[in-house]
Amino acid sequence: MDALGVPPAALRDTDALELARVWIAEQGLHCSLRVGLYAGDGVSRETAAWGVVLADLAGHVADALSAEGMGSRENLLDALAERFNDEMISPSSERRGGRGVKAD
Repeated sequence: MDALGVPPAALRDTDALELARVWIAEQGLHCSLRVGLYAGDGVSRETAAWGVVLADLAGHVADALSAEGMGSRENLLDALAERFNDEMISPSSERRGGRGVKAD
């Protein structure tokens, strides 16, 4: 298994929470998600929070790709948004989820 390291800020912050892990395994995408942090505030608050997480993640991906010389941040963000929207409209694979096993 080839796991990424924990960011230094997360190691320093005793209140840090891991929100997502994303893996390619058995020729597919597999995720562990921590949802419900804002569930008491209603669905709109929970979806708004995840929308911010997804947008921030896209920004980090664009920054990393740009740093690798793959284009400007703006062009990369546009390409990511276009593909995201295409995938939402017509998924390239089936998604199914369920309650997973908690880590020890």
